[in-house]
Amino acid sequence: MKNAKDPTVMTSPEYRQFIEDLKTRVVSARISVARAVNSDLILLYWDIGRGIVEKQQVLGWGESVVEMVAADLRRAFPHSRSFSSDNVWRMRQFYLAYGDASFLGQSVPEIATAKSEGGRSAILGQAVPETSPTGISIDSGSTTPGIELLATVPWGQNLLILKKITDPAARLYYLRATARFGWSRNVLLNQIKAGAYERAVVDKKTHNFPLALPEYLAEQAEEMMKSSYNLEFLGIRREVKERELEDRLISRLQAFLLELGYGFCFVGRQHRLALGQKEYFIDLLFYHRFLKALVAFELKVGAFEPEHAGKMDFYLNLLNDKERGDGDQPSIGIILCAEKDDVEVEYALRTKANPIGVAAYQLQSKLPAELKGKLPTAKQLADVVRTMLPGRSAP
Repeated sequence: MKNAKDPTVMTSPEYRQFIEDLKTRVVSARISVARAVNSDLILLYWDIGRGIVEKQQVLGWGESVVEMVAADLRRAFPHSRSFSSDNVWRMRQFYLAYGDASFLGQSVPEIATAKSEGGRSAILGQAVPETSPTGISIDSGSTTPGIELLATVPWGQNLLILKKITDPAARLYYLRATARFGWSRNVLLNQIKAGAYERAVVDKKTHNFPLALPEYLAEQAEEMMKSSYNLEFLGIRREVKERELEDRLISRLQAFLLELGYGFCFVGRQHRLALGQKEYFIDLLFYHRFLKALVAFELKVGAFEPEHAGKMDFYLNLLNDKERGDGDQPSIGIILCAEKDDVEVEYALRTKANPIGVAAYQLQSKLPAELKGKLPTAKQLADVVRTMLPGRSAP
């Protein structure tokens, strides 16, 4: 509960000096705003949030100080809309959520990777700061490692992640993805609703990458692939043929690339491969910039069948022999189907020499989050049905 204003705090020399330091910090941020609008704004909000938390911890100020800070900053900067009470409370929450060193430390490798991929021009045009932030300069002038990642994400997207996501690992995933892909707030919200973190990181993926690729490359291919793909953006509400599914994906190629993830470059559809007098056609062919490998997609409107793996293995042999460039890694195949049985996939891929993954796609939204765990899964229903069959008894 927010306390009433504390006059003893307001008139204390520590509080007045704190407000003067904040004003100086605001002016400093505005001077550099032309060079790095977003990053400096995020660092400013971080400094304000951290300053409030530290003063509360050291001097015992109550929660009412947040309202007082907001009011004083609005008086000092009447034309700014950044210092509403609600926004200053969010600055404090922002620091509390990410101020733990163990969390920020996880983001440091991401920044190093981003810089190695091209500095400011990497990450789909999203600038990555090449200079370390000053951290809070109000008291110590110390640098807080790892804030670079937070500073590449706009304030609105930062707040959306704070509001919608509580798991620290999931928050880090969406921060990284937003910085890499340049997600708008609407795109970020849709990705959260679609469970992008779970499909990219948590859910089991079916492939033979460890058998077909060196360990380091198998790990990268695993990261590239999702357990399932959300194609709800196609607006399909009826049964379609494979060619129509392909047509829809091409017509919404930008949305499909966003769903595939960072690094995919479109090569072509119905990509022709010739062998002797015969021609073969790959549904969709991509090149992955960071894997440095061709990635072939085959679309199946029905369930996965073992023969699909054999066909993909054949296509990958042709790609490697005829189109793999100097320095490229082995080509990778992804079979995208309406449904799959993981055991069947495992057996089908066990003897394949080329790296192949199998993923299901969804055309409509899954069960709302609030109902998850409250209704039986398909497997649970199937188990119940089996117990009702003649000659079967309950376990």
